[in-house]
Amino acid sequence: MIDAVGNPQSLLLLGGTSEIGLAVAAKYAKRRPLRVVLAARPSERLDKAADDLRAAGATVSTVEFDALDFDSHAAVLDKAFGDGDIDITVLAFGLLGDAEQAWQDHGRAVELAQVNYTAPVSVGVLLAERLRRQGHGRVVALSSVAGERVRRSNFVYGSTKAGMDGFYLGLGEALRGDGISVTVVRPGFVKTKMTEGMKPAPLSATADQVADVVVSAVAKRKELVWAPAPLRVLFSILRHVPRPIFRRLPI
Repeated sequence: MIDAVGNPQSLLLLGGTSEIGLAVAAKYAKRRPLRVVLAARPSERLDKAADDLRAAGATVSTVEFDALDFDSHAAVLDKAFGDGDIDITVLAFGLLGDAEQAWQDHGRAVELAQVNYTAPVSVGVLLAERLRRQGHGRVVALSSVAGERVRRSNFVYGSTKAGMDGFYLGLGEALRGDGISVTVVRPGFVKTKMTEGMKPAPLSATADQVADVVVSAVAKRKELVWAPAPLRVLFSILRHVPRPIFRRLPI
């Protein structure tokens, strides 16, 4: 169970090599003994992530997880919950890809849609069932400001995040009566391996900074947060900019 100040005893990271997700797990591991389940495809990165968390004092196990293998998702969650209840689940998997290729390459566009939207829906429905069964739990869904108002510069990616974002906001409403909370996190540009080589956008953040936002939001049971917080004001303005003007903005 999560203690009075918001610290969990167990955490499932779907997207077990995510730099943001691992930063969240590391922060919790520093506060109290933590059991972590990392769900991802086997790789050297996954092994290193597990070793780093063990060095931080966590008890770590891994589960093979392929976002595109929808038929396996139920079994993945069964394994993840096999050693006991899961207090917090962090969904941190996704694809960014090349924005121009995405709308001109049918296969790539479908892959982005399946990984960024269909897979989170698949996992979310199955996860909700298990959390309702155990009677408690919190979910953190890492979304993106790209889904707040979809821009020409990355509209395929943005549209997938808009769908994922909407699903988890709705899931939070559906689970409210069961005592289970869902926090949707909308980071801006985050300096990680995924964005390596790209020009940082204004109000950029590090994985560690986003993790601070996540930990604080979970403790306060917030439904929606931005990372960093000033992005909320910026996108509240951009949401109402007329389209003819919006398309001229350098974003």
